[in-house]
Amino acid sequence: MAISLGMRISGLLVAGAVAVAYAAFTGDGSGTPDRGGGDARIVTVGPSQSARPFAAPASPTPRQSPAGEASATVPSTPASHTRGTTAPPPPRTSPTPTAVNRLLVSPNWLPPGPVSPDADSVPDPPSVYDRLRDPHRCGAALDVIPVASADPEWRVLRALATACLTVQGRGGGWNTLGKDHADLAGKLGTCKGRAAYAVLGGLLDFHRQHPGGTVRLTASPGTAPACAYRIAGVDAGGAGTAQPGDTVAVELRDTYFDQAELPRFGSVSIGGRQLAGPPVPRSRSGDRLVLAVVVPSLDRYPQTVDVAVRYGGTEVRLKNAFTVTAPAVLPSPGVPSGTPQGVLTLGPLPVDPSGP
Repeated sequence: MAISLGMRISGLLVAGAVAVAYAAFTGDGSGTPDRGGGDARIVTVGPSQSARPFAAPASPTPRQSPAGEASATVPSTPASHTRGTTAPPPPRTSPTPTAVNRLLVSPNWLPPGPVSPDADSVPDPPSVYDRLRDPHRCGAALDVIPVASADPEWRVLRALATACLTVQGRGGGWNTLGKDHADLAGKLGTCKGRAAYAVLGGLLDFHRQHPGGTVRLTASPGTAPACAYRIAGVDAGGAGTAQPGDTVAVELRDTYFDQAELPRFGSVSIGGRQLAGPPVPRSRSGDRLVLAVVVPSLDRYPQTVDVAVRYGGTEVRLKNAFTVTAPAVLPSPGVPSGTPQGVLTLGPLPVDPSGP
């Protein structure tokens, strides 16, 4: 009797458990299979591509909800998503470009001249070039440049001073600078003029690449000089010899100063002997200047001599320039030989058609 009663109680407990489980899985979706007792909560999830119908434990055939999902509270799957398939990954999008501030490389600025002695303190293209070497003085340099001058040396400096201000955001403008640069092509006859022209071209290139860009220009002290000032040669005749009193031609190249200043403030020496009077120009073209020099008497003959030209603190020298031979007629004692350097008379200075 006791055994029968115990079996009946056990059977009732088993039947009740089955009924509770069946109600949880086949009811209105308010139960969850993961939790028991009275703490039942509704959990809503998004669409699932791999959702399977839940089956009741006591039924041999799985029972699906009308929507074919785990619970009536689960949103229906979009039509493009089929059961058991994997959705394509979202398209990859490139990041939106953002403005990046780039460090602009400053264009090359004027190389050293060298600096003109400018003994007369009158503005001239070589000395104004030296003022422009400091890019912070472009405005002051522009003030002394003749506005209406057609001289290519002045025109290129005026255009460069304007570009210097403009590229640094200090005024000026690009309106006519490109035309000036094109018009001046091949017309600059001095080493400083050609250097200014090249730098102007660099600023125009910078503007074309960065139309709204500005930079701070800096001097370039370590670069090679614009002018390789030198004595290019001495013409003493076909044999390379001359006698006291003869006139020889001394050719200077890459003059970096106002050539009009040399006769007033320069000097010439032959064989270590400084000539009386100032140098006398014979012809000039661009930065090329030819001096007419009278050979002085020496203490011995024949003698191969150096020729030196000095102006300011600079002296250029050509070693073994020519040979001085004994004069055909020796001068009488106390009578100087040759013509004093300062009284050599020449006509108007011709311009060498061969150019610099």
